[in-house]
Formats: sequence, structure tokens, C-alpha cells
Amino acid sequence: MSRDTSNPAPRCPVPVLSLHVGQVRPLGPEGRPSAIAKEAVRDLRRITAFGLEGDAQADLQHHGGPDKALHHYPREHYAAWRSALPDRAGLFVPGGFGENLSTQGLTEDTVCLGDIFSLGSALVQVAQGRKPCWKLNARFGVEDMARRVQDTGRTGWYYRVLEEGDVAVGAGLTLVERPCPHWPLSRLWRVLNQSPADRESLAEVAALQVLAPGWRETARKRLESGEAEGLKQQLGRLFGR
Repeated sequence: MSRDTSNPAPRCPVPVLSLHVGQVRPLGPEGRPSAIAKEAVRDLRRITAFGLEGDAQADLQHHGGPDKALHHYPREHYAAWRSALPDRAGLFVPGGFGENLSTQGLTEDTVCLGDIFSLGSALVQVAQGRKPCWKLNARFGVEDMARRVQDTGRTGWYYRVLEEGDVAVGAGLTLVERPCPHWPLSRLWRVLNQSPADRESLAEVAALQVLAPGWRETARKRLESGEAEGLKQQLGRLFGR
């Protein structure tokens, strides 16, 4: 039985303050391809099963796809990053983390895995959190940025698209259904990154059908091995955007 109480639903609708898309460009001193650098757009955009019209991914093996169609990063996190890294403050602005959606009023504490939101005329579902990778280090010029994101839990999350539709700046995100009220994203992050010995919770994670298959597999492997995957190994993978 879950030890957490149900998470209070966020106050909705939450307006979309900005939308962001990016094209593949060289990133960092090695010039490796990435579309993490996003630019704001204000026109009406189509949301398809694979993402926001006009957005691209450099590595389709690890980025994009149905369970990572849209990336959402809370705008309120940026103040903390500017305070922690003042010499990089100019980079900590909406779109900086490669997000497609920027809002204020939804965070990892108030959004639950599996939450279904109406977004413009589309319907989207929270599919997984974001696993930081080397691209964040290159993006911000901070050698341990991915680790900082992992340690703080200020990761953002991804949506799958249940119904395609259109969206523009100012559209509202409205919670339609909450199938997993005991699983705010902050709890999912704690179980997978801070409490890997909590076998009861790991078993719950492995059984969450609304969670992206790769994350369920991570929980299953930890149950089988009794050990957490090392952070260095996690951050070395190309799970970022």
C-alpha cells in the first residue's frame, strides 16, 4: 500500500506562457548535433503524436518519440538556477532547458505521473520525468550541470499525445483526469534516485502502466539486482533533449 496521501490537484487552467521549438545545430566545443536550443514561437502550432510542429531532435534513438513528444519545464525553476549560477544567468530563461512548454503554476510536486491535460485542442498525458544528460553540461557551459539537475529534482517532464490538436501561447493546460494521485513526479524521482532500497515503491513503479516502458524497466532491473544504477552511468546516457 502506498504511504503517500493523494496529491492535491493543481489549480487549472494554467496558461501556456511560451512555446518553443528548435532545429538541429552544433552544440558545445565538440559541435555535436543537438536541438536543445529552442526559440519562442507565437503562432498556432499543431501538436502531433511526435511533438510540436517545427521542433526537431538530433538523436531519434534517445530523443522524441511517443512518450517524449512534448517537454515541459516549470518557469519558476529558473530563479533558483540564476541564483545558484549567476555567471550563467543569461542562459536561464524559458526555452533554456529545451522545453516546448513553459508555464508557472505546475511543478514536479503538483503534477502526477499519468495526469491527463487538455492543451489547446489536444489531449496530453504525463508519461515520464526527464533524465538529464551531457547536453545540459554543454548547453550551459557547466561541467556538472546534469548532476545538478539530477540532484535538485528540477528536471521537468514529458507528455505523450492522446489526441492531436492545435495550441498557441495563452492556451490553458487543464487537468482532465488523474489516474495516479499517489505518484507526484517528485516522489517518482525520489524513489528512483534517492531511495533505491525501497523495494515496495520500486515494485509499484515497475507496475505503473502509464509510465514509459524504459522507466518501468529501470525499476524492474533494480528490483532484480538489489542495486541502483550508478549516477555516472545514468548521466552518461543520451536521455536528454
